[in-house]
Amino acid sequence: GEFGEVCSGRLKLPGKRDVAVAIKTLKVGYTEKQRRDFLCEASIMGQFDHPNVVHLEGVVTRGKPVMIVIEFMENGALDAFLRKHDGQFTVIQLVGMLRGIAAGMRYLADMGYVHRDLAARNILVNSNLVCKVSDFGLSRVIEDDPEAVYTTTKNITNVNKDQGGKIPVRWTAPEAIQYRKFTSASDVWSYGIVMWEVMSYGERPYWDMSNQDVIKAIEEGYRLPAPMDCPAGLHQLMLDCWQKERAERPKFEQIVGILDKMIRNPNSLKTPLGTCSRPISPLLDQNTPD
Repeated sequence: GEFGEVCSGRLKLPGKRDVAVAIKTLKVGYTEKQRRDFLCEASIMGQFDHPNVVHLEGVVTRGKPVMIVIEFMENGALDAFLRKHDGQFTVIQLVGMLRGIAAGMRYLADMGYVHRDLAARNILVNSNLVCKVSDFGLSRVIEDDPEAVYTTTKNITNVNKDQGGKIPVRWTAPEAIQYRKFTSASDVWSYGIVMWEVMSYGERPYWDMSNQDVIKAIEEGYRLPAPMDCPAGLHQLMLDCWQKERAERPKFEQIVGILDKMIRNPNSLKTPLGTCSRPISPLLDQNTPD
């Protein structure tokens, strides 16, 4: 982890049965600022209560190491989980995962939180394939004004994250990269990238393009093509999330509604697009059934 190790363990509380938990520890030799940042993430998580947001069990601040105790998510990070199970899920299962992530993000947006680092690596998956939003190291509460934006003054080639990490360019909306305008609408852009990661089973967005090339291509109107076998409606939703004007992107509330419709009407998911991002034999592609 960013601050130290993450271990699995058992939590025994008086009068309750043991539960499996994940324990984040703060590495030895930390500074006071690192300790504050570490516990700040826990204090953010502690405000949330939603089935698609990782649940904080508590913190241990007496003695060393300082620990954050969260629910245990058996299948780990979504990107690695998908790569491990490449091609093994039905489209409906994948859409179910996306629906869960969107529901968690709708909740965070309703709470006035902007995540700022939404990516498949920051989604955790439990044994029932339930996806939960995690990693609140970058989140910022946006004050009552929905148009308020969190900005920093550092320039783009510089580090942006207070803890010293860099801005995740491939996942970040253009206005957040250029002007540091982080809003729920910039989280929606990132969500579109997560959709693409899920439908491509954890491929790297924009493949081996450099960050500068990605920024330039987006600016010129390039958008990621549909992953192989991705239904047209899902790719269209991704493109909607990647609208240049943030006001034109759907809200998480609408995204959940669209995905619910797709799940209720599986026929809408049966039309793979002609494009595919993985090279496949042209012979296989001649008579693809509708």
